[in-house]
Amino acid sequence: MVRAELEAVVNFNRERPDVYGNAHPKSLLRAIQEDGDHLSKLTNKHVYSADQFDREELLQIFRLAAKYEANPDRFGTSLQGQILISAFYEPSTRTRLSFESAWHRLGGDIMSITDRSTTGLAKGESLADVGEMFNNYGDCVVLRDTNANSVRDMMGALRIPIINAGNGTDEHPTQAFADLYTILKWKPSLIADPGGEKINLCLIGLPSKMRTVRSLLKLVALFPECFSQVTIVNDQQQNEMFDKGQLESLVQSGLNIQTSDNLQKVLPDADVVYINAIAWEGNSFNQYGNQFAINSDSPLKKGAIVLHPLARGAELCRSLDNTAHNWYFAQARGAVFLRQALLTCLVRRAERVLDIV
Repeated sequence: MVRAELEAVVNFNRERPDVYGNAHPKSLLRAIQEDGDHLSKLTNKHVYSADQFDREELLQIFRLAAKYEANPDRFGTSLQGQILISAFYEPSTRTRLSFESAWHRLGGDIMSITDRSTTGLAKGESLADVGEMFNNYGDCVVLRDTNANSVRDMMGALRIPIINAGNGTDEHPTQAFADLYTILKWKPSLIADPGGEKINLCLIGLPSKMRTVRSLLKLVALFPECFSQVTIVNDQQQNEMFDKGQLESLVQSGLNIQTSDNLQKVLPDADVVYINAIAWEGNSFNQYGNQFAINSDSPLKKGAIVLHPLARGAELCRSLDNTAHNWYFAQARGAVFLRQALLTCLVRRAERVLDIV
């Protein structure tokens, strides 16, 4: 690269905003009326599935997350003296680091495990016994495992809260929290004016295999009045696209669910495009719908935003990074504040921040 080109890149990177998107968290704060009672119910609660949460609990978590995001320098001691056990037995960058960043930002300490072969599990110790030990060492556990039953197996032995940080093909509830938080922060009028404008969500993924997609759909189903249509794009037959009863449950919630294998036809009408291609199965991952990809030349609606749980592959071109459609970086950043809010509630510290504007 010649000197002039290198200087242009350096100057661009210095000037580019840290986060794309112009939504301010205070807009979401104003859209949601505070009700701390819903947050107090989360104390010492295990977080396993998106099914555990109702609409009002989610809105209060989002409100607290927006408060953290609007005032990031005012909350540095909420978790002081508390210890997080961060156990990630499956590769992770964003989820692990965002949980650990959230805990550190609130003044807590962390014990991190990234390889189950270095633990008693490698010697045949049961998850229940590991859970009994965790009770003595920390105040909260975040667990990611390739086994879809690991979190549930440990829950019975724990007297401290555990958070499912992604278990096999089952669920990833806090990722879905961050996804929906991003959508509502982008358009808080969906909450402030529930009878007003609705949005069209295009979801490129496989609900039967992808934990991020599965959990997000469960949360979207709690807000059917916000979505004029949810179109799921994949190349699978419908009986392979959904688990038994999954589609029926979404329709019964009031969502208008459509399916398509023609992404180019769907994109021009989509307000929010959520794309993923990876599903963890066993000890590795598989990719689905590789032919579905978007880039800066895709027929995206003006003003539409693109979300992705990351890490990305060829399905999400870097040519979108420097466009107004890019909200996936903001999505990843917002996940830290969302997890700050959730962690604060689980370890009985929400009352320390609820009275701070």
